[in-house]
Amino acid sequence: MTRNPGLTIRRGTLAAYIATSFSVEQQTRELEDPASIFLIGEVSGHAAGYARLYASEPEKGVEGTNPIELVRLYVSREWLGRGIGAEIMRACIDEAKHAGHDSVWLGVWERNVRAQAFYRKWNFRTVGEHMFRLGADLQRDLIMERRF
Repeated sequence: MTRNPGLTIRRGTLAAYIATSFSVEQQTRELEDPASIFLIGEVSGHAAGYARLYASEPEKGVEGTNPIELVRLYVSREWLGRGIGAEIMRACIDEAKHAGHDSVWLGVWERNVRAQAFYRKWNFRTVGEHMFRLGADLQRDLIMERRF
């Protein structure tokens, strides 16, 4: 189980997902993919968080004519609540605009209310939903989008 109250994931499910999604091989593929943009947030030369933008087919409900997906935005636990996420999000939006995109969209687990609140502060709104497989668990993600 995760440590976040109200968020439950079967023991081992998250570990299996992380092992697959963040393996050296998978990360190498993502880094080499020209449709991916990675942004690293640093504090005093140490990584404090990162984001991955990915130009791909959007989910149903995304309204932008040239959207880009915010696949990941993670902040190290010790830096949560200290503005790193906001700086990374600002950089993502700037990068998306600079690359000619007219919106950023993402999927967020329906039970991750902290992340949803963060995205709403950045003017993302719910435009749809999809199912996301996390190991043996099928979870509902909200699709959120911010248009420029």
